[in-house]
Amino acid sequence: MIRLFAISAIALTIATSAQAMSPAPLRLPDGMTTQVAFFCGPGRTLVGGVCMSRVAKRQIRRCAVWGAGHVCRRWY
Repeated sequence: MIRLFAISAIALTIATSAQAMSPAPLRLPDGMTTQVAFFCGPGRTLVGGVCMSRVAKRQIRRCAVWGAGHVCRRWY
């Protein structure tokens, strides 16, 4: 009985590890794919090479006149 459990445990271990392996080496992307999040994280997007929150991006769009020191002077 112990021998049956040992054989079934070994068979289960081998079968599980064989299913986890990929059948062929994974291909590297060829440039046709676009990375969506750009590793910025949830709620953030890439603008001009810098990760910024979507809220800040929206506030920048609403600004009518930019003043000195990157401060919005007048809103739409």
